[in-house]
Amino acid sequence: MAAGFLRNRINRSALRSLKKRGSRIDRFKLTSRPRIRAELMENPAIARAVKAHAKENEVAEQDVWRKVVGYIDEIVPFFNILAYYRFGYLASKTLLNALYKVSVHQHGKVDAASLPKDAIVVYLMNHRSNADYVLVGYVLTGRVAISYAVGEWARAFPLEYIFKSFGSYFIRRKFREPLYHCVLEQYVQLITKNGVTQGIFPEGGLSRDGKLRSAKIGLLDYIIGVARDPEYRNRIYLVPVAINYDRVLEDRSLLRELAVTEGRRTPALSSQMYEVARYIWWNSARAVTRRLKRYGRAAVVIGAPVPLESWLAEEDEYGETLFDSSKADRLAKVQLLCDSMMEKIGEIIPVTPVTLACAAIQSLDSDFIPRGRLIERMTDMRDVLRELNASVIRAEGSIEETFDRAWKMLRMRRMLVAAGEGYAVLPANRGLISYYANSIAHLLGPFEEGIRKRDTLPAMKGWRA
Repeated sequence: MAAGFLRNRINRSALRSLKKRGSRIDRFKLTSRPRIRAELMENPAIARAVKAHAKENEVAEQDVWRKVVGYIDEIVPFFNILAYYRFGYLASKTLLNALYKVSVHQHGKVDAASLPKDAIVVYLMNHRSNADYVLVGYVLTGRVAISYAVGEWARAFPLEYIFKSFGSYFIRRKFREPLYHCVLEQYVQLITKNGVTQGIFPEGGLSRDGKLRSAKIGLLDYIIGVARDPEYRNRIYLVPVAINYDRVLEDRSLLRELAVTEGRRTPALSSQMYEVARYIWWNSARAVTRRLKRYGRAAVVIGAPVPLESWLAEEDEYGETLFDSSKADRLAKVQLLCDSMMEKIGEIIPVTPVTLACAAIQSLDSDFIPRGRLIERMTDMRDVLRELNASVIRAEGSIEETFDRAWKMLRMRRMLVAAGEGYAVLPANRGLISYYANSIAHLLGPFEEGIRKRDTLPAMKGWRA
């Protein structure tokens, strides 16, 4: 009886949190895991995959079904309203506002809130930091609870429990077993058919050099597969979301990973752990002494929804429908769609003070830059961005104010140092300047070539130029 009373109190508290946020929750998120497991175990496609796996590997079907149960338990989350809207929201709000000044903008007049109530919304996002999960979930809390596709990196205690309680599902990005991918596909299509709002990072991983990576289409292909049923064809909408920061928390680690491609040795685990511990200790001490400074801006721009129906209709005009074509042809078409969505994301990447300053510094290609020349270059770049209707943070203020905000971070990160009437670029951190400049170089028209030419980071396969 005491357990029932406590459960009722928790449920009422959770519902109050949901009502207070004014957010919409997908009903299917509240479905119990045993029920989802039972539905997947009865799925004909999974049954066929089990038979094929058993025959190919010469094992008993009963053993294969046990494997399927393991995959289901690994993938399927257990959404908790209280965890998401009370504890999750409070934690993300506290953490993000302690580290950044958060801003969110809607690009264009049409947003996801104007879509039909039965719309199936999929947010496609660029991947700058592991903080992206927290940032986008936080800015969308007043609209909807978003379910992410999360990689294996988070399958460690307590991250796995936290992500699953927030409704996220786990995927093995480099695991090629057909049986596993059949289970994953059927789960993704199950939640899609039931209207669950999803968040996907098409790049499949963090950008190591600041540029947008080439898109991977696996999850998007699964989602589009639902449109085989005419009932869902006109309900699916893809929403581009662009993310950028004045400081990416993992930037130095990402650059070290990039350096490995040039044959440099990976730092020892002990040195990496020491650096993390030192970072936590240093910032904890600064927080206690009230000297902790925020890392500038964390910005999100949400683009206009793209109806899948219009794209499918265009494909149908060529004669053979998407689902009647061969798998290779279908995947090639889905790749083109995903690439076009990445282009839409690139077009609305927010330009923060640090990224604009770094782009200006790199375009000038000098170890010493007079302040007047730097301000002039930033002004010229901002004019180009305004002509392109780019999302420039603090576009309404003076360029001197924008640089002064960037300077605080550039000085703290030891990227620039004041010298006479200008600034000297510190060679040890020239890579960081390239990293932040690369995130907006594609928006800078006549300045892009110079920024690319002076990029000090190694080229990576699968990265966009």
